[in-house]
Amino acid sequence: MLPIRIAAIALAATVVAAPAGAQTQKEWVPFERAAFVAAQARGAPILLDVHAWWCPVCGSQARTVRAIVESGKYPKLVVFRINYDKQKDVWRSFGVQKQATLIAFHGKRETGRIAFMTDKDKIAQLVASTEH
Repeated sequence: MLPIRIAAIALAATVVAAPAGAQTQKEWVPFERAAFVAAQARGAPILLDVHAWWCPVCGSQARTVRAIVESGKYPKLVVFRINYDKQKDVWRSFGVQKQATLIAFHGKRETGRIAFMTDKDKIAQLVASTEH
């Protein structure tokens, strides 16, 4: 029984330690207006993700965006997540009407948006537009 307990403790320690090293280079940043404005001011490529935890389309979009980010093709991309349920005033300020909306920016210029779409190529094109 003792070897099992020791193994369980070792496994728990590994799981607790893993997230810091296992996270991707870029994770979603919870939307804060000041951080968004700062990213725009420095001309960063930006993707806004209006996301609801309960939305299957949002989940599909998130998997596609994560794969794009993890590819390393857009190392400067900043992905801000707007919580659809808790940040209604924020998403409305961007003219969004429903969850599962992705909006791309290059600095202060909006370069495109899609709503309720899971097409991986369209999402990849949207992310690519942040570079121009």
